[in-house]
Amino acid sequence: MQKALVSVTGQDKVGIIAKVSTSLYEQNINILEISQTILDGCFTMLMIVDLQEAPRTFQQIAGTLSEVGRQIGVTVNIQRMELFAAMHRI
Repeated sequence: MQKALVSVTGQDKVGIIAKVSTSLYEQNINILEISQTILDGCFTMLMIVDLQEAPRTFQQIAGTLSEVGRQIGVTVNIQRMELFAAMHRI
């Protein structure tokens, strides 16, 4: 399994979860865990995803998610879980 962390932040609006999850589906990426909250109109979402079956490179996936975020006015980032875990071990 190739896990990654997807983060989404921005002003809350209709369709954020739908657009991001649709993009993941279209790239054959499975959502393993998801958490989202809205604080005073600010939307935040974290997802753990499995990239194992994705036919595209990590850079292509990151570019697509970034573009989806741009289209809907939020910031979407993806980070490999092993890198995330290594950064937070110290």
